[in-house]
Amino acid sequence: MNTMKKLTLGASGLQVPVVAVGCMRITGLDAAAAARFIGTALELGLNFFDHADIYGDGECERFFAEAAQMSPSLRGKFFIQSKCGIRKGVCYDFSKEHILRSVDGILSRLRTDYLDVLLLHRPDALMEPDEVAAAFDALAASGKVRAFGVSNQTPGTMELLRRSLRQPIVANQLQLSITNASLIERSLNMNMTDGPAVDRDGGTLDYCRLNGITVQPWSPLRHVVDHRVLAEPVVETEGLSVKLAEMSEKYSADPTAIAIAWLLRHPAGMMPVVGTTNEGRLRSAAKAAEIVLSREDWYALYLAAAHRLP
Repeated sequence: MNTMKKLTLGASGLQVPVVAVGCMRITGLDAAAAARFIGTALELGLNFFDHADIYGDGECERFFAEAAQMSPSLRGKFFIQSKCGIRKGVCYDFSKEHILRSVDGILSRLRTDYLDVLLLHRPDALMEPDEVAAAFDALAASGKVRAFGVSNQTPGTMELLRRSLRQPIVANQLQLSITNASLIERSLNMNMTDGPAVDRDGGTLDYCRLNGITVQPWSPLRHVVDHRVLAEPVVETEGLSVKLAEMSEKYSADPTAIAIAWLLRHPAGMMPVVGTTNEGRLRSAAKAAEIVLSREDWYALYLAAAHRLP
């Protein structure tokens, strides 16, 4: 029997697995491999799948639905999230017209009548909050979307939206990993005069915690790949490689699981979005849900990734 750990997604009431499966690269598999991958995810209890209309210009959504053999009778096995708002090569667009048109396209490609969650993908500088609210109202009233969220947004942008929205913002998808942890590092160094003390996000992590918004780290394995640590820009990562190996032995799990467990250990109750199409790595991500790093080990990994404490 599957015992995948769950969390409540923001104020949505949805009980979802603590790890989401990102589908941006799913078209890199052939049809049979994709079907096996989705089956493995379901077997592991990882039944929350993250999409975006820009992934493969919509082909990833279409391919996923085909591989999953999506039908009304199967739909209840899945939590499906998608994102809209990027017009590739043109601009960002949070207009009511674009949001509604985008969702209709997403639903058609995914062969479903509804999304569990819709996120606004990247901020739109020309956003009119009342237009977004009108779009969300229409989607909620029609049953096409059950819950709403954002991606890559600061507290100020979320506050601007919340002033108009009648639905809660249930999630904010943000780039975060052991090697790219500025959201965490900045607050730890708030009284320093250089380096990570520079405030670029306005306290986004704390804002999400204060307002019951689930943080969904994207690229959570950046840059832990094939048991090696990579980094851009280049930083000293030998210490992190050694520390990950040490933790792997201590917790009987591979570095992928340790990297995900590092995020899950944070009290914000994060939901990492793992964009792998490797079944072994997917199993490692599921294993992470069983690991609770000690406080000492969490900080040891943080420091090994070349972050600093004041």
